Amino acid sequence: MTAAIVDEASPRTLDFDALYRAARDDVYAYAATLLSDRAAAEDVAAAAFERAYRRRDRYDARRGSPRAWLFGIARNAALDELRRRTRAASAELPPPAVEPDPGEAAELAVRRAAVRTALGRLPGRERELIALKYHAELSNAELAAVLGVSVSNAGTLVHRAMTKLRETLDA
Repeated sequence: MTAAIVDEASPRTLDFDALYRAARDDVYAYAATLLSDRAAAEDVAAAAFERAYRRRDRYDARRGSPRAWLFGIARNAALDELRRRTRAASAELPPPAVEPDPGEAAELAVRRAAVRTALGRLPGRERELIALKYHAELSNAELAAVLGVSVSNAGTLVHRAMTKLRETLDA
């Protein structure tokens, strides 16, 4: 994916249109998981892309992938929104891309509700880690770059957050 988004001859040249098309749904899903408010998630995703577009000349491929760079910006936009909020809410997952048959849809709805409830019981930092890892599909190295921690620490933090999520789901 990086080859289509970054000009290999100039590591600072970013194909913003390709990055937008490749990541827009994931940025929205990430924001929706953190904010549990679809309208706010749309606003945060739009703000993240606007910030990324304005700063596209600052992208440097030597510092990480375009997705990691973009999700760092999206993370800051989401954290700005969370700081502005006065209420806490449970995380909300985006709708599936393809509708399953009715029997599967009912089971999926029950599982989503359970995961949504379990995510809502996690502290914000752990919800964020899970969202970055699984909605943004960041590697541990990319996650470490976004969070400003070591790669091994990023892996440990994700493992602990997933363990807590599983424990909450089992309870």
